[in-house]
Amino acid sequence: MKNFELFLQEYDISIFYVKIGLGFLFSFLITFLSIPTIIKISRRKNLMDEPGVRSSHLRKIPNLGGIALFFSIGMCTSIFAYELFDLYKFLFASMILLLYVGVMDDIVVIRAYKKLVAQIVVSAFMVIGSDIRIRSLFGIFGINEIDYLVSVIVSIITIVVLINSFNLIDGIDGLAGSYSVICSAIFGLSYYRLGEYNYPLVVLSVVIIGAVLAFLYYNLSNYRITKIFMGDTGSMLLGFLLAFTSICFINIFIDKGLPNVPSYHLKSAPVIAVAILILPIVDTLNVICIRIWNKKSPFDADKNHIHHKLLKLDLTHRRSSFYIITYYLLIIAVAYYLRHSNVNLLLFIILAMGFFGAYIPDMLMASKIYKGKKTN
Repeated sequence: MKNFELFLQEYDISIFYVKIGLGFLFSFLITFLSIPTIIKISRRKNLMDEPGVRSSHLRKIPNLGGIALFFSIGMCTSIFAYELFDLYKFLFASMILLLYVGVMDDIVVIRAYKKLVAQIVVSAFMVIGSDIRIRSLFGIFGINEIDYLVSVIVSIITIVVLINSFNLIDGIDGLAGSYSVICSAIFGLSYYRLGEYNYPLVVLSVVIIGAVLAFLYYNLSNYRITKIFMGDTGSMLLGFLLAFTSICFINIFIDKGLPNVPSYHLKSAPVIAVAILILPIVDTLNVICIRIWNKKSPFDADKNHIHHKLLKLDLTHRRSSFYIITYYLLIIAVAYYLRHSNVNLLLFIILAMGFFGAYIPDMLMASKIYKGKKTN
């Protein structure tokens, strides 16, 4: 790889843009070419997702698309953004562990506490081993620098919550994948604007986009024989990587006091990260609150997610995903426009908009029922 970089330098070709182009191309092709084989094996061995309580599909569908995502992202990142694996020693090990747990769950369905233990171990790898943690709240609730032990605990909880949140929004075709593409694109553009020190993270974001776009081609397919889900393997992997990139994003705005590392100032950095990941955060919090209010376990499966509510309005999977993503893109735009506002006020606005969006389907349903009664 270093010889290749020297070759490019000799002909005055930007190494970074070559990595971006090749990273996207190969991540897309690897996923695109891998999935048909995975579908074929899944059907032959009956490794399918059976319709259940929370399912929004009626037939058995292969659910091992996450294997292709891991293969593509792991391979392309190690080639085109190898600096990340040098800098964060436990990153690849964490991805491997999530792959193992995800595949096990997709095939034989493991107990929830075993998945949780694995997620905590993965989070601890990154937080303690690679020192990827939330170090400051930038004045949210009057808190700035966080004590190391508190920082470790908060960071582990944050990563575990985000991993599970992405798992929970993966309930209809295209939603988790499309939202992952949008989050990666926004983080990638942010890293690009923040200078070449963050270029490996830009490449990672582009690799994720390429891999997920190829997956979406099959996930949104109208033909049953080519359709596939990402399963827990894919949703946990994407949730983990987006948690990793969001914490890296927040930490960019902390002055590290190093001579070769530029300093940036954005007091609302944590809120911007929350805004980018607002859909899984709000959807998970809202569902947990509903379950507790109804005196049920927070871990009980139900159909109170935003996408389930839209399906009750007789919308298709594609339209539901489109409406959800459009609304939450509006929240991201508001957060960006108000990024220099008071950090606590901005957090309140973002969360209020997020929860309001979660109840728009309920208001539409109530209006639909009311109109139906009035007509009768």
